[in-house]
Amino acid sequence: MGKSEGVPEKVAWVLVRDGRVLVTRCRGLDVFYFPGGKREPGESDAETLAREIDEELRSRVDTATMVHVGTFETLRDDGRTEFRMICYTAEYTGPLIASSEIEESDWFGYGDRERVSAVDRMVFDALHASGRLP
Repeated sequence: MGKSEGVPEKVAWVLVRDGRVLVTRCRGLDVFYFPGGKREPGESDAETLAREIDEELRSRVDTATMVHVGTFETLRDDGRTEFRMICYTAEYTGPLIASSEIEESDWFGYGDRERVSAVDRMVFDALHASGRLP
């Protein structure tokens, strides 16, 4: 997927282990987000995810194992898309150590839903509905 309609997009990694999901918090912010980030010009979703996870968590995503979880959008009052997050699961190698841009990482259960951004809550709800995040 590429950026369309001028809508800001993020490619995000959804890593679920033992009924909890990995989230990160950037320095200076209170809210947590799924790891990932914006695509550089010409990058595919796989290239974006691999680069962002290496930058944020010093881990290597195995792009061959990427599975699309869903694409989630927040809407403006007029019904147009405000923000789009394209989510993938993927296996990885490496330590999951927060880089200098990440204040902390944590593993959240569904009960922590209110501590994440609005678009991330949509993913929490989808994971909960599917039984992956009890």
